[in-house]
Amino acid sequence: MFRRYDQEVHVNKSMLVGAVLGAVGVTAGGAVATYSLVKGGPEYAEVLAVQPVKQTVKTPREVCKDVTVTRQAPVKDQHQIAGTVVGALAGGLLGNQIGGGTGKKIATVAGAVGGGYAGNKVQEGMQERDTYTTTQTRCNTVNDLSEKVVGYDVKYSIGDKVGQVRMDRDPGSQIPLDKEGKLVLSQAQPGQ
Repeated sequence: MFRRYDQEVHVNKSMLVGAVLGAVGVTAGGAVATYSLVKGGPEYAEVLAVQPVKQTVKTPREVCKDVTVTRQAPVKDQHQIAGTVVGALAGGLLGNQIGGGTGKKIATVAGAVGGGYAGNKVQEGMQERDTYTTTQTRCNTVNDLSEKVVGYDVKYSIGDKVGQVRMDRDPGSQIPLDKEGKLVLSQAQPGQ
Protein backbone atom coordinates (compact mmCIF):
# COMPACT_ATOMS: atom_id res chain seq x y z
CA MET A 1 0.00 0.00 0.00
CA PHE A 2 2.85 2.22 0.60
CA ARG A 3 3.96 1.86 -2.93
CA ARG A 4 0.64 2.52 -4.33
CA TYR A 5 0.31 5.83 -2.53
CA ASP A 6 3.68 6.93 -3.93
CA GLN A 7 2.57 5.98 -7.39
CA GLU A 8 -0.66 7.97 -7.00
CA VAL A 9 1.27 10.99 -5.72
CA HIS A 10 3.73 10.62 -8.59
CA VAL A 11 0.89 10.33 -11.11
CA ASN A 12 -0.92 13.30 -9.57
CA LYS A 13 2.29 15.35 -9.71
CA SER A 14 2.80 14.47 -13.36
CA MET A 15 -0.78 15.35 -14.16
CA LEU A 16 -0.46 18.63 -12.31
CA VAL A 17 2.78 19.56 -14.16
CA GLY A 18 1.17 18.56 -17.46
CA ALA A 19 -1.93 20.60 -16.73
CA VAL A 20 0.14 23.67 -15.82
CA LEU A 21 2.32 23.30 -18.92
CA GLY A 22 -0.77 22.79 -21.05
CA ALA A 23 -2.42 25.90 -19.61
CA VAL A 24 0.74 27.93 -20.22
CA GLY A 25 0.91 26.60 -23.79
CA VAL A 26 -2.75 27.38 -24.51
CA THR A 27 -2.41 30.87 -23.03
CA ALA A 28 0.75 31.59 -25.03
CA GLY A 29 -0.83 30.19 -28.20
CA GLY A 30 -3.95 32.30 -27.64
CA ALA A 31 -1.84 35.41 -27.10
CA VAL A 32 0.12 34.73 -30.28
CA ALA A 33 -3.10 34.06 -32.21
CA THR A 34 -4.75 37.22 -30.83
CA TYR A 35 -1.63 39.26 -31.65
CA SER A 36 -1.65 37.81 -35.15
CA LEU A 37 -5.32 38.73 -35.61
CA VAL A 38 -4.87 42.26 -34.29
CA LYS A 39 -1.65 42.80 -36.22
CA GLY A 40 -2.83 40.80 -39.20
CA GLY A 41 -3.24 43.85 -41.46
CA PRO A 42 -0.42 45.86 -43.00
CA GLU A 43 1.46 48.35 -40.83
CA TYR A 44 2.21 50.73 -43.73
CA ALA A 45 0.54 52.07 -46.85
CA GLU A 46 2.74 51.83 -49.92
CA VAL A 47 3.37 55.21 -51.58
CA LEU A 48 2.80 55.01 -55.35
CA ALA A 49 3.40 58.66 -56.37
CA VAL A 50 4.18 62.02 -54.76
CA GLN A 51 3.35 65.29 -56.55
CA PRO A 52 4.47 68.60 -54.97
CA VAL A 53 1.69 71.22 -54.79
CA LYS A 54 3.11 74.65 -55.62
CA GLN A 55 1.77 78.16 -55.12
CA THR A 56 2.97 81.26 -56.96
CA VAL A 57 4.13 83.95 -54.56
CA LYS A 58 4.38 87.63 -55.59
CA THR A 59 7.03 89.62 -53.77
CA PRO A 60 6.79 93.36 -54.49
CA ARG A 61 9.94 95.47 -54.68
CA GLU A 62 10.65 99.04 -55.70
CA VAL A 63 12.86 99.73 -58.73
CA CYS A 64 14.29 103.24 -59.13
CA LYS A 65 16.28 104.81 -61.96
CA ASP A 66 17.56 108.28 -62.81
CA VAL A 67 16.13 109.84 -65.97
CA THR A 68 16.93 113.08 -67.77
CA VAL A 69 13.99 115.46 -67.83
CA THR A 70 13.67 118.60 -69.98
CA ARG A 71 11.78 121.41 -68.28
CA GLN A 72 10.72 124.85 -69.40
CA ALA A 73 12.57 127.68 -67.73
CA PRO A 74 10.46 129.87 -65.46
CA VAL A 75 8.75 132.64 -67.45
CA LYS A 76 9.14 136.17 -66.10
CA ASP A 77 6.72 137.80 -68.55
CA GLN A 78 3.82 135.37 -68.86
CA HIS A 79 1.67 137.58 -71.12
CA GLN A 80 4.57 138.56 -73.41
CA ILE A 81 4.01 142.27 -72.72
CA ALA A 82 7.62 143.18 -73.47
CA GLY A 83 7.47 141.47 -76.87
CA THR A 84 4.16 143.09 -77.67
CA VAL A 85 5.41 146.59 -76.73
CA VAL A 86 8.71 146.23 -78.57
CA GLY A 87 6.92 144.79 -81.61
CA ALA A 88 4.33 147.58 -81.57
CA LEU A 89 7.03 150.26 -81.39
CA ALA A 90 9.01 148.68 -84.20
CA GLY A 91 5.90 148.15 -86.32
CA GLY A 92 4.71 151.71 -85.64
CA LEU A 93 8.08 153.15 -86.71
CA LEU A 94 8.06 151.08 -89.89
CA GLY A 95 4.45 152.03 -90.66
CA ASN A 96 5.28 155.69 -90.11
CA GLN A 97 7.87 155.45 -92.90
CA ILE A 98 5.19 154.53 -95.43
CA GLY A 99 2.95 157.00 -97.23
CA GLY A 100 1.92 160.44 -96.20
CA GLY A 101 -1.04 162.27 -94.59
CA THR A 102 -3.92 160.09 -93.47
CA GLY A 103 -2.31 157.03 -95.07
CA LYS A 104 0.70 157.59 -92.92
CA LYS A 105 -1.45 157.52 -89.76
CA ILE A 106 -3.23 154.34 -90.89
CA ALA A 107 0.11 152.72 -91.81
CA THR A 108 1.54 153.68 -88.39
CA VAL A 109 -1.46 152.19 -86.53
CA ALA A 110 -1.46 149.06 -88.73
CA GLY A 111 2.32 148.71 -88.27
CA ALA A 112 1.94 149.09 -84.50
CA VAL A 113 -0.85 146.44 -84.34
CA GLY A 114 1.00 144.03 -86.64
CA GLY A 115 4.30 144.64 -84.88
CA GLY A 116 2.69 144.14 -81.44
CA TYR A 117 1.20 140.80 -82.54
CA ALA A 118 4.47 139.68 -84.16
CA GLY A 119 6.49 140.74 -81.08
CA ASN A 120 4.11 138.82 -78.83
CA LYS A 121 4.50 135.64 -80.91
CA VAL A 122 8.29 135.99 -81.14
CA GLN A 123 8.57 136.30 -77.36
CA GLU A 124 6.18 133.35 -76.85
CA GLY A 125 8.33 131.15 -79.12
CA MET A 126 11.51 132.22 -77.33
CA GLN A 127 9.97 131.40 -73.94
CA GLU A 128 8.87 127.94 -75.14
CA ARG A 129 12.38 127.16 -76.37
CA ASP A 130 13.97 128.40 -73.13
CA THR A 131 14.45 125.00 -71.44
CA TYR A 132 16.89 123.27 -69.15
CA THR A 133 17.58 119.60 -68.36
CA THR A 134 17.77 117.98 -64.97
CA THR A 135 18.03 114.46 -63.57
CA GLN A 136 15.05 113.03 -61.73
CA THR A 137 14.71 109.72 -59.86
CA ARG A 138 11.61 107.78 -60.88
CA CYS A 139 10.47 104.65 -59.01
CA ASN A 140 7.89 102.00 -59.68
CA THR A 141 6.88 98.75 -58.01
CA VAL A 142 7.51 95.41 -59.72
CA ASN A 143 6.53 91.94 -58.51
CA ASP A 144 9.05 89.13 -58.40
CA LEU A 145 7.33 85.77 -58.91
CA SER A 146 8.51 82.61 -57.17
CA GLU A 147 7.01 79.21 -56.45
CA LYS A 148 6.59 77.79 -52.96
CA VAL A 149 5.74 74.16 -52.15
CA VAL A 150 2.61 74.21 -49.94
CA GLY A 151 1.98 70.46 -49.73
CA TYR A 152 2.20 67.11 -51.48
CA ASP A 153 -0.51 65.08 -53.22
CA VAL A 154 0.30 61.48 -52.32
CA LYS A 155 -1.14 58.45 -54.12
CA TYR A 156 -0.95 55.32 -51.95
CA SER A 157 -2.16 51.72 -51.75
CA ILE A 158 -3.19 49.55 -48.82
CA GLY A 159 -3.45 46.05 -50.17
CA ASP A 160 -5.57 46.38 -53.33
CA LYS A 161 -7.18 49.69 -52.22
CA VAL A 162 -5.74 52.84 -53.86
CA GLY A 163 -6.29 56.31 -52.43
CA GLN A 164 -4.95 59.87 -52.53
CA VAL A 165 -4.28 62.33 -49.72
CA ARG A 166 -2.66 65.78 -49.39
CA MET A 167 0.18 65.92 -46.87
CA ASP A 168 2.36 68.74 -45.57
CA ARG A 169 5.55 66.73 -46.15
CA ASP A 170 6.92 64.14 -48.56
CA PRO A 171 6.24 60.81 -46.79
CA GLY A 172 8.92 58.81 -48.59
CA SER A 173 8.04 55.28 -49.70
CA GLN A 174 5.60 54.36 -46.89
CA ILE A 175 2.94 55.95 -44.70
CA PRO A 176 2.40 54.34 -41.26
CA LEU A 177 -1.06 53.01 -40.36
CA ASP A 178 -2.71 53.14 -36.92
CA LYS A 179 -4.38 50.14 -35.18
CA GLU A 180 -7.58 50.63 -37.21
CA GLY A 181 -5.66 50.64 -40.50
CA LYS A 182 -5.99 54.40 -41.06
CA LEU A 183 -3.16 56.62 -42.32
CA VAL A 184 -1.03 58.39 -39.72
CA LEU A 185 -0.54 61.75 -41.47
CA SER A 186 1.13 63.79 -38.74
CA GLN A 187 4.63 63.30 -37.47
CA ALA A 188 5.32 63.44 -33.77
CA GLN A 189 7.38 66.52 -33.08
CA PRO A 190 10.60 66.07 -31.08
CA GLY A 191 10.01 66.58 -27.38
CA GLN A 192 6.33 65.53 -27.45
